[in-house]
Amino acid sequence: VQLQASGGGLVQAGGSLRLSCAASGRTFSNYAVAWFRQGPGKEREFVAFIGRLGNSPYYAGSVKGRFTISRDNIKNTVYLQMNSLKPEDTAVYYCAAPSSYYYTAHNPKDYDYWGQGTQVTVSS
Repeated sequence: VQLQASGGGLVQAGGSLRLSCAASGRTFSNYAVAWFRQGPGKEREFVAFIGRLGNSPYYAGSVKGRFTISRDNIKNTVYLQMNSLKPEDTAVYYCAAPSSYYYTAHNPKDYDYWGQGTQVTVSS
């Protein structure tokens, strides 16, 4: 499956953005999807996860209550609605999908398909 992330940009603290991850190539509903991010000088970290059928949403503690992950399997797209953005949310955001049914949702090493990343910059 090919993934393409979009929707990033520059926003002031407290603002909102919605990221999209468009999939192509294979049956999208066969894949769980997660968002990860990598800030300057930092390791890639887990942000949010959603199951194949939109079930089991799961969030990193740092974004819980501010970010919402959802998916539309008709449009082959996963969304990440980001509200109340903070400067520490500044990062390149990646969507990813595992090829196996055996994975740990927050472990980037378990994901085989990655989008190209979209930059999110939050100014103070």
